[in-house]
Amino acid sequence: MHKRLRRGLSALAIGVTATIALAACASGGSSAGGSADDIDKALKEGGTLTYWSWTPSAKAQVAAFEDQYPKVKVKIVNAGTGADQYTKLQNTIKAGSGAPDVAQVEYYALPQFALSESLLDLSGYGFDSLEKDFATSTWNSVTIDDKVYGLPQDSGPMALFYNKKVFDEHGIEVPRTWDEYVTAAKKLHEADPDAYIAADSGDAGFTTSMIAQAGGTPFTTEGDKVTIDLQDEGSKKWTSTWDELVEQGLLSKTVGWSDDWYKQLGNGQIATLITGAWMPGNLEASVADASGDWRVAPMPTYDGGAAQTANNGGSAQVVMEQSKNKALAAGFLKWLNSSKESTKVFMESGGFPSTTADLESSAFLQEKPEYFGGQQINEVLVDASKSSDNDFTYLPYQVYANSVYADTVGQAYENGTSLDAGLEAWQKALVKYGEDQGFTVTSK
Repeated sequence: MHKRLRRGLSALAIGVTATIALAACASGGSSAGGSADDIDKALKEGGTLTYWSWTPSAKAQVAAFEDQYPKVKVKIVNAGTGADQYTKLQNTIKAGSGAPDVAQVEYYALPQFALSESLLDLSGYGFDSLEKDFATSTWNSVTIDDKVYGLPQDSGPMALFYNKKVFDEHGIEVPRTWDEYVTAAKKLHEADPDAYIAADSGDAGFTTSMIAQAGGTPFTTEGDKVTIDLQDEGSKKWTSTWDELVEQGLLSKTVGWSDDWYKQLGNGQIATLITGAWMPGNLEASVADASGDWRVAPMPTYDGGAAQTANNGGSAQVVMEQSKNKALAAGFLKWLNSSKESTKVFMESGGFPSTTADLESSAFLQEKPEYFGGQQINEVLVDASKSSDNDFTYLPYQVYANSVYADTVGQAYENGTSLDAGLEAWQKALVKYGEDQGFTVTSK
């Protein structure tokens, strides 16, 4: 699912997470318990589960599950998208009750809940044997210290979505390098002052993904020790390119996911999107007038060599530690994100899979969406999924980090100034917050 800049997460809820996370670090984490046999037994006996999710396919997936396991009833609750749901989850953690059995959690937020001992380690139920069934990058996103805290639902390997009609009109070649991308941005804006190569008003998820593609690892965590270096080599590599676009006014400041944003994607005023593989469905549904204009290409690289991308967005499903029927919840989760019946429903709703069987399916690879001029776009996107397995990790309080991004890095976008200064301001805020929560934070 798409990953937007989340705001409005309560400081109290975030603080609770950090405090509990430190306790988890000190105690060494929770025990997995259970077994694969327990899952089979629970599914046969049946019961009732609660599932929190904003996934469009959730209702159809649950219906298919209940058809296969009629003794199990699953209540779906849309508790909000992203940070809105995380605030409610944190409130249940603080209260000690009220959490769902299974919940959807984005990859960037998962470490925060895992370290707080809020999620069940599923290794004991045999989930560690499922590693081969998922793309490396997404599997790495649900495992911490050899514990399995969920199963990937979708993946967001990044690619370059571009308006071929606009490129052809202005004689712009599809850029293979970031230098070529900047050149294309200048050529387009000079030819049409109302047109921009892309829209970027500042987004935490996009920033961390771009730093990851550049090889950056600005966040590391070991127990209660956190290191932050938003001036590392990868971060500097990204800002050296993106600063040119920001400081020269070559990026549209139109806010993503707004009505104006969709309109400008349709009329050619925004010519490219550098985003995750979940984007095609959004374009088809919300930018219908541009059908036939858009294409997909590999994400530009810094040297024009072998493709290297990163993930942007995506979610996992997890079993909450509060669940009173953990084996049944684990069984539902296993079916939800690894069975052919469920992933088929998910893909039919526009989801981009994380399961290797679906990623390698000839039918999936050979799809030729009319919207993209009959291009076999999944071939490009699946190739991207194979080159996004870098070692990028998130902070154990990344939800908070994203919530203050607009006040730090976002100001550089607003003022057209160096992103390095914005990253420095972000780092300062993150160091202070981590220390206030009791983490030992090293700033480089």
